[in-house]
Amino acid sequence: MFERHKGGDSAVLVCLDFGEPDYRDGVDEFVQLVESAGVTPLHIVEGKRARPDPAYFAGSGKAQEIAEVVRAHEAPLVIFNHQLSPAQERNLERVMQCRVIDRTTLILDIFAQRARTAEGKLQVELAQLAHIQTRLIRGWTHLERQKGGIGLRGPGETQLETDRRLIGIRVKRLKDQLATVQKQRATQRRARMRRGQFTVSIVGYTNAGKSTLFNALTKARIYAADQLFATLDTTSRKLFLDAEHSLVLSDTVGFIRSLPHTLVAAFRATLEETIEADLLLHVVDVNHPLRDAQVDAVNEVLQEIGAERIPQLMVWNKIDLKGGEPAVLLNEYGKIQAVRLSAMRGNGLDLLRSALVDLMSQPSEDN
Repeated sequence: MFERHKGGDSAVLVCLDFGEPDYRDGVDEFVQLVESAGVTPLHIVEGKRARPDPAYFAGSGKAQEIAEVVRAHEAPLVIFNHQLSPAQERNLERVMQCRVIDRTTLILDIFAQRARTAEGKLQVELAQLAHIQTRLIRGWTHLERQKGGIGLRGPGETQLETDRRLIGIRVKRLKDQLATVQKQRATQRRARMRRGQFTVSIVGYTNAGKSTLFNALTKARIYAADQLFATLDTTSRKLFLDAEHSLVLSDTVGFIRSLPHTLVAAFRATLEETIEADLLLHVVDVNHPLRDAQVDAVNEVLQEIGAERIPQLMVWNKIDLKGGEPAVLLNEYGKIQAVRLSAMRGNGLDLLRSALVDLMSQPSEDN
């Protein structure tokens, strides 16, 4: 199914179908996630189940099947496209004789690789520690008995208590540092409000083209790539629309289906830029087969962080891939509902700028 891996990280992937209508697209997205983490997929094990097995998630028979694939490929890692409990991870590791991680751990690893600012790194570490805390239950003692050796010795209860205490101390320190960041952001927001500065946050599904749009509008040079979670750290720039109108535009982390709650909580300091915005530019990959599901996933996260009441302007991006033309779309009341454009080619950016001017000029209750 995949080319034999030549060095670096590699893994066997597990995707189970619990009857979701978009299962196949979910598998494709999972492969993208894995590759975004710098891991080469060796093989995908699939199967259908009515519900997860309490002990092995995939069931004991499927676990044995995965173990055989692991041995055949000499895989050092198994990644599930699902959320596993600590007990399920340990049970699967006993059968597989290798590390087993779930979707949450994978996304956390990608975030750890991509965080660039001090704030982003703090938020990722906080989310990682919150996840690790649930797994500090003698999780590796079975590997000590099977293989032994330095680095594979199971911790005793005293060491576990020490680990928990040290993690607790670190978590408190991180939360204190992030609280300071939040105060600084709040001060900056109050200053903008006093100046009457209109604020816009770009939101959307990961890889929808948010950073490309941000760069095209502001001439900034923030990292943009055709990969999931290319951007983690919020960047804000002043954008002059014309001689009379300007706003502060912020680029934010992309969302994804089943985004771990620990990440949403940890990134609240960053996402508060979104919560406090006057308008959200909701960027959508117009060509994606699951674009409606992606829009729903973004709106679910917005609701979770308390930003569901903020007005949205939909930006249907990547129209150039299928020869679409730029356009402004109106709803049945004649109000601007969406703009069709290509952020990569710059087609339709003038329409977006004009739409933003129109929206800024409207009374707040009409936005």
